[in-house]
Amino acid sequence: MEHKIVYFEGSGSTNTDEVLRIAKKRADELGIKTIVIASNSGNTGVKAVNILKGCKVVVVTHSYGFREPNTFEFVEENRKIIENSGGVVLTTAHAFMNINRALSRKYTMASVQDIVADVLRIFGAGTKVAVEVAIMAADSGLVRTDEDIIAIGGTHGGADTALVLSPVNSQRFFDLKIKEILCKPYSPPTPPAPGQRPEGQRPEGQRPDGPRPEGPRPH
Repeated sequence: MEHKIVYFEGSGSTNTDEVLRIAKKRADELGIKTIVIASNSGNTGVKAVNILKGCKVVVVTHSYGFREPNTFEFVEENRKIIENSGGVVLTTAHAFMNINRALSRKYTMASVQDIVADVLRIFGAGTKVAVEVAIMAADSGLVRTDEDIIAIGGTHGGADTALVLSPVNSQRFFDLKIKEILCKPYSPPTPPAPGQRPEGQRPEGQRPDGPRPEGPRPH
């Protein structure tokens, strides 16, 4: 079996429209009816319902208080546009965060969810986000776990990654199957200069100072 993967020169929102077109084309080819997409403010969600016509579009937001306590980033006008266009807006707890992130901050320790998220980021932040929102949608009953979907994520806003996958509920995480990578940023690693440690690596035996960095967040 052969299938084309599109690699973008850069990451982030500049790729959003092309990601949505790629996702729609592949959804039509495979008969996939549901597409799950991450959106902080709702701008990407609005684009999604306009381009992904004929598909069930589930737009997954940040949770309340994600950036600051008692705040919510999603624009209400965008919610109205999405819902009036037949889309669904989901706001729920993040699959790889919450109480474990609190432990990481307070005790400078890595949680299981942090490790899972960082492993997925090896393929790019958008891959981690796409997997996470698929699980969140499954846990909320908005996608079936016996049907393939397309999940879309991004890096610091917008969309730059699309996957065909079989979603699962969070307690069955290791049953999740990524079947196709439709598109993602192409970001080869930059080798360290001679004598320089790779980014993030500490000298042997040195303990970390302060809270553990959070790294890229869902978008």
